[in-house]
Amino acid sequence: QVQLVESGGGLVQAGGSLRLSCAASGRTDNSYAMGWFRQPPGKEREFVAAVTRIGGGTFYADSVKGRFTISRDNAKNMVYLQMDGLKPEDTAVYYCAARRGMSVRLTTSTEYDSWGQGTQVTVSS
Repeated sequence: QVQLVESGGGLVQAGGSLRLSCAASGRTDNSYAMGWFRQPPGKEREFVAAVTRIGGGTFYADSVKGRFTISRDNAKNMVYLQMDGLKPEDTAVYYCAARRGMSVRLTTSTEYDSWGQGTQVTVSS
C-alpha cells in the first residue's frame, strides 16, 4: 500500500499559479503511475493529469492542457502539479492517486489503488 499526502493548495486570483505536491511513502517501488484528480463543488471527481513512473509519459485532461504540468521525482517519491493560468472553474479539491500495475486507462479514477486526503484550490475571479 502507498500512502499519499498532498500539499500546496490555497486561494489564488484568476490568472495566477499554484504548485501542488504529493509525497508518497510505503510500497512506492511498484507504482506504475501517479495521477491528479479534482472534485469541483457539487460535481463528480474528474481526471486532471497522470504520469508514468518509467518513461515519464504524461496525460492531461483537455481542460488543463497547456496550463498544467505534471512531473515526478522518483528519487524523492514526489509528484507535482504546476498549475498556471488558473481559472475560477479550476476551483476544486485536488487529489493525488497511485496506480500499482500497468493500465491503459489512467484517466479513470477506479484504476487507482491509493488516494491522498485532498487539498483545496480556490480561484477567485
